[in-house]
Amino acid sequence: MSVPDEIWFTRCPVPTATGIAADRGTLTAEFAPDGIAVRSLRDAAGRGAAGGLPRSHFTHELTALFREGGNVPALWARSRGEQTRVIALTWIEERQTILVRQGSDLRTPQQLRGRRLAVPHHDIPIDFWRAMALHGHAGALGLAGLTLDDAHLVDVPGAPQGQWEGELAALRDGVVDAVYVKGAVAVETARRYGAEVAIDLDAVPDRRARINNGTPRPITVHQRLLDDRPDLVTRFLAVLLDAADWAAAHPGDVPRILGAETGAGPEGVAGAYRDGTASSLQLDLSQERLDLLAAQERFLSAHRFLPDPVDVAAWADPEPLRRAHELRAARAAAADATVPAPYAPTTA
Repeated sequence: MSVPDEIWFTRCPVPTATGIAADRGTLTAEFAPDGIAVRSLRDAAGRGAAGGLPRSHFTHELTALFREGGNVPALWARSRGEQTRVIALTWIEERQTILVRQGSDLRTPQQLRGRRLAVPHHDIPIDFWRAMALHGHAGALGLAGLTLDDAHLVDVPGAPQGQWEGELAALRDGVVDAVYVKGAVAVETARRYGAEVAIDLDAVPDRRARINNGTPRPITVHQRLLDDRPDLVTRFLAVLLDAADWAAAHPGDVPRILGAETGAGPEGVAGAYRDGTASSLQLDLSQERLDLLAAQERFLSAHRFLPDPVDVAAWADPEPLRRAHELRAARAAAADATVPAPYAPTTA
């Protein structure tokens, strides 16, 4: 098998096992002995305007790329014919809320009926911001047995710079009655605009109300990389499994990394990622998470974000994650075998 000169990774500015591993340098350490450089798309030149990330972050045209990020671009890339595979999924709560103006009487899902809900539009290849808002509002409406047809959806221009700025400006100016937001930057931006939480989707026991771009969040690779170098995929996933375990064991160190990853300050990180976030980075490909991803695919298809349907079950490949667990177990056993037995002096 040929040895590539480099492999690439990309992740969204959210909590990811990839971000933890990148911060700790464990991805570089894993592949350096092979002479393989590990490069980040976020640090690459020529960043596009779509969230400050290069085009390949959304299209996955780069075949030597590992992507841990929102499911809307991942599903869109697969729908367009890119031969990617889902090799793991995460589910991390990120403070999904419906915000209103200060003093608003809107406080329950039932009160969303007839209200003006912000739906941003951005001039980017796949408008994941718009998809997030639609599904966030749908999740809140669904708690009262309502649908998007029961509210007034108001198009608002998304701000070219700054997350949630366009929607929150529309809320402040009285153009809309409610805005969907999520994540650490949203906590800080909402406070700056004086917006209040009306509906906390994270407080709902049924996680189906929170299916959205980051829930569940897929890790995808290109089929060509799986075919040509399955060993590299296995090792990459093993590093991410290590990173998730490290985060669970070091919760006090994780907020610093999340701040660097999200671009938010301590207040935003603390407001978005509650107790347990450090232990929620684990990767799996369980049927439950695949079913949640399939529900997202159906929503996106129904709202015409995807050119063609995506068969989520066929898209998923469980073998790389299974092999990664086996590799970690073998490495642990080898490490135990090299540990000398404690000295036990003999008696005369």
